[in-house]
Amino acid sequence: MEKRAMGADVHGSGMGKGPNSGSGNGVHREFLALERELAVFLRRARANSGEMAREVHPDLEPAAYGLLVRLEETGHQRATELAGYFGVGKATMSRQLRALEELGLVTREPDPADGRASLLRITDEGRVRFRRVRDARRARYVQKLADWDRAEIAELARLLHQLNASAES
Repeated sequence: MEKRAMGADVHGSGMGKGPNSGSGNGVHREFLALERELAVFLRRARANSGEMAREVHPDLEPAAYGLLVRLEETGHQRATELAGYFGVGKATMSRQLRALEELGLVTREPDPADGRASLLRITDEGRVRFRRVRDARRARYVQKLADWDRAEIAELARLLHQLNASAES
C-alpha cells in the first residue's frame, strides 16, 4: 500500500483557506489532493477486482465479481434490480449473469411474487469460492493496515461510507 502524506500537501502550507486558494481556476487544494488519491485508489481497486475475479474462477470477468458481492449481500435479486444497482443496461447485465450461470456460480429460480420473473441467487459452489477470495482479501487488509490504529480504520470506513452515501443522493 502506497503511503501518501496528503496532510502535508494540504494543511502544511497554510493554503486552502480562501475560496480560490491553491489554484487559479478556483479549485481548492484539498479537492485536488482528494481527486489524486481517489484516482490511485480506484486504479488499484480495478486491478484488485480483476485478480479477485480470476481467483473465484479463471474465466470470471472483473465486472462480474461485483455481482457476486451484491448477491452475497442480498441473498437474491432480480436481474432488473441488479442492473439498476450497478447502473448498466439489461443487455450488459444479462450477458454477465449468463456467464456466471455457465460457470455454475449463480442460479435462477422463479420469483414467488411474480411467476414471469426470476430471482438470481449465488450457488453453494459460488458462495464457497467467493467467500474464500473475500476472506483472503480481508486478511490482506488486516496485514496492510496492521500499523494503523483501529480508530483510524473505523474513521476511514465512516468517511468512505459518507462519501458513498453522498454520491448516491
